[in-house]
This record gives sequence, C-alpha cells and structure tokens, in this order.
Amino acid sequence: MVHSQRGDRLLRGEANGGERRLKSATSLDEKTLREAFGCFPSGVIAICGMEGGDPVGMAVSSFTSVSLAPPLVSVCLQTSSRTWPRLRTLSRLGLSVLGEGQDDVCRALAGRDEDRFSEVGWEEEQGAVFVHGAVTWFDCTLRAEVPAGDHAIALLEVGHLWTVPAANPLVFHASRFRRLDSGERSAVPA
Repeated sequence: MVHSQRGDRLLRGEANGGERRLKSATSLDEKTLREAFGCFPSGVIAICGMEGGDPVGMAVSSFTSVSLAPPLVSVCLQTSSRTWPRLRTLSRLGLSVLGEGQDDVCRALAGRDEDRFSEVGWEEEQGAVFVHGAVTWFDCTLRAEVPAGDHAIALLEVGHLWTVPAANPLVFHASRFRRLDSGERSAVPA
C-alpha cells in the first residue's frame, strides 16, 4: 500500500488487478462520490401514479426492500425533483421493477419531457400506474418521508404485488445498463 501526501491511499493488486485510490473524507467531491456509488449495481424502478387523469412518474435507481411485516420498501428521491412533489400527494403509487431491455423506458421516465409516457406502455389500477414489461409491480401507499441530505427517503407500504420471478431486471452499474450473467452458479461452494 502507498500513501500520498493528501492522506489518500493507493491500493495495488486489487479490484481485478487494477489500482484504486481511496479518498480521505476531506477529498470527497460530487464526481468522486458518483463514481464510488456507481460501483454498486442497482435495479431500476419506475414510480408512477395518476394525477388528474394523466400518468405521472419517474425512474429511480435507489430502491430497497425494508420489512416483511409490514411489507415495506424505500426509494430515495432528489429534493430538486419536480416530479416527486406531485407523486407524494397521490393516494396510490405503482412501483415497476424494470426488466432487462427496458433501457429506453428508463430514459423516457428519467427525462425532462412533460409527456414521459408517450412511448411507454402502461396501465392503471386504482390510481397506481404500472409499466408494461416490468418484472415486478408493487402497489404502494406512502407511509413516511425522511429528509436525507439532498435526497428524501420515501418509505412505502406494499398493498399488492405481481411478479415474474424468472425474468431478468434492468441493472444499472457504472453509469451504464448491464445484463445479469445467465450462467447458473451456486453462491455457496458445493
């Protein structure tokens, strides 16, 4: 291991044979954080609902299961979002776990266009909006919202769900969409 004058550490022979620079707390900036956070792959969901007869929604990559009893999930949303203030007031929200190959759907729902749904197949169920082709649908209600820096953490209670367990989700990693390895391997050595 090599130390730099700024307190950063350079690690060799790790991370697939490459070098990694560990940043000290004083050298963190937005670019470095985005790069580091991007090292963790995540699924992509659409969070959508009906507002005045029209669908409104957005793409989110920070989604986590929280509790089985009661069934709770969470999503993190930027405080600068113009869409989340509209969604948070709705009585029902549909969370759609996007499927492999739904890159364009994600881009449409992440865009700045007012009509994000013009090229997106969807359906409505009692106010919750779900995206066609998703691997799982969660019908949710907002239970709580917690401020968290430049984001808000929304805690959502799941009322109903529909799933296609064999379908592969859309994966976002290192600022790109990826595919899961289709090879069947055990997580535990035999």
